[in-house]
Amino acid sequence: MEAWLQQMIHLMLETLSLPQVGLGAVFVIALISATLLPMGSEPVVLVLVVAKPELFWPAILVATAGNTIGGAITWWMGYGAERAYEAAVHHTPRDQRVLGWLRRFGAKTCLMSWLPIVGDPLCALAGWLRLPFWPCVAYMAVGKFLRYLLMTAIGTAIFE
Repeated sequence: MEAWLQQMIHLMLETLSLPQVGLGAVFVIALISATLLPMGSEPVVLVLVVAKPELFWPAILVATAGNTIGGAITWWMGYGAERAYEAAVHHTPRDQRVLGWLRRFGAKTCLMSWLPIVGDPLCALAGWLRLPFWPCVAYMAVGKFLRYLLMTAIGTAIFE
């Protein structure tokens, strides 16, 4: 198993030229992966940190910034989708269980934006519901920072 992981890391290092491009690639991949595109940025952060351990904190912070900006873009996509929907249909959507939960907890639900599969749609729904933008972005940043910190720390511990 470890040989396979080492082979995958070597492949990613060569394919993405991570040691040369480094933090710029981490930022772009983290930003794109926070939109509704099905992509993960944690492996890229881990590979960069394994290749250059001195970039642990810069990689965490750059990935957090890129992923948070991507979450903010997704918030605006949800906001725009809701406005387009309202203009086309001329009525408000029914309160469903998830929308009620989001309304009740407000911007704090964006703390869960780090979750796989449901995290990015949560950001879009926050925009759809017109939850306050900056508090949503702040909660996104906290959740995403903790995810990158935990995932990268565990990953680097495995490769030590």
